Formats: sequence, C-alpha cells, structure tokens
Amino acid sequence: MGAVHEQYTEYVTGRLPSLRRTAFLLCGDEHRADDLVQTTITKLYVHWRRASAADSVDAYVRAMLVRTFLSEQRLGWAKRIRLTSAPQDTPVAGPDVETRLVVRRALDRLAPKVRAVLVLRFLLDLPVAEVAAALRCSEGNVKSQTSAGLAALRRLLGGALTEGVRS
Repeated sequence: MGAVHEQYTEYVTGRLPSLRRTAFLLCGDEHRADDLVQTTITKLYVHWRRASAADSVDAYVRAMLVRTFLSEQRLGWAKRIRLTSAPQDTPVAGPDVETRLVVRRALDRLAPKVRAVLVLRFLLDLPVAEVAAALRCSEGNVKSQTSAGLAALRRLLGGALTEGVRS
C-alpha cells in the first residue's frame, strides 16, 4: 500500500494547480473549485489503481472532475442561497484582467454542460474526441454544444471578444 499511496500523493501534488484551475474555469468560484477538486481527488484515491492503469491518467482525472461538476449542477448544489452579499471579483495581476472577468461572467451564464465543453475545448485546448470521452457523449454532440456555446457567448459579449474564434 505504501508505494501506491506515494504514487497517488506524487500525482495529486503535481496536478493540484491544474485541477484547481480547471475547476475554477468550470464553476467560477474559488471556494467551490476547491470543493470540486477535493471531491475529485477523494474519488481518485478510492479508484487510484484503475486510474493509474488508464492510458492517460490526466484525461481520466479531468473526466472525473468534469463529471463531479456536472453532477453537482444537476443536484442543485450550486443553487444554494447566499446569506451575505456575493464576494467582489478580485482582479489578478496580469494581462487583460478586465477581458478575463467579462468572459468569466459570460461563461457563468451558460448551461453547465455547454460551459464544460467550451472550457475543455478552448481553455484546456483538448481535441473533440477527448472532450466527448470526458463528457460521455458523441463527438457530434461536442461539436454542436461548441457551436451553440460560441453563439451564446457572441450574443452575451456582443461579438467584440469572439470575432476571431471559430466553431
């Protein structure tokens, strides 16, 4: 059990920043992203032998994370009532922070599955086949979700930020 535990710990330690970034892109909330990652790595620990034997451990774990996000969306976890006002967006130093915040807000307005498709396709730069595998749907479904998602973003953003993006 010692070697297996060490492999798991090494993998999670190395991938934690990437998992957290992906979770944040999916849900748009730092605290919820932490919860999604925690749930995912807990499930991963239970299934580590199967995951570590997969062709791509990263793809396996990414699929787990996306499915955890979508499952929580279906269960209504995200529709909880806030008893305090929503936290203000804290700008992060870096290029084009305003654009990033505008796109983040537009992504938040999309359906969870459409958001997941766009995050996986364009922010994580995954091919259609990998997105389809992660979401357990057909490649055609990924393509139609991508097209619909980009059209929705164009409407929400007024076309200004998405002119160079092709479906």
